[in-house]
Amino acid sequence: MPDKVRKVERVTPHKDKICKTCGRAFSWRKKWEKDWDVVKYCSDGCRGRQVGEADAQLEAAILELLAERGRDKTICPSEAAKFVGGKDERRDWEGLMEPARAAARRLVAAGRINIMQGGKVVDGSTAKGPIRLKLR
Repeated sequence: MPDKVRKVERVTPHKDKICKTCGRAFSWRKKWEKDWDVVKYCSDGCRGRQVGEADAQLEAAILELLAERGRDKTICPSEAAKFVGGKDERRDWEGLMEPARAAARRLVAAGRINIMQGGKVVDGSTAKGPIRLKLR
């Protein structure tokens, strides 16, 4: 027999989430009100682009370069892009810069590295300009 007293609906907290593709933090939006619990991507572009082999190579390159330098040293994401894309004259690595920054944000979300700017740890999803990467 059904309850005569109506149950209180639970409200999902509107905490920020981390995009599965690009690693940026994104906030709750009114259009996601009904399905906020299942939203994984910050945009249609990220939903259409899945993390691939090049992204895994960039993450591995970042960790490898940081391990070579040691805990107290930093690297630029362009170094990982050059490591994966090659250092030839055609500059194939320039197209890997945004994926390298996205790989760094995913590694920050995993707790492996920090993103530095001006010697201080910053949020990678809101950092503008040059960044450096450092092991935790």
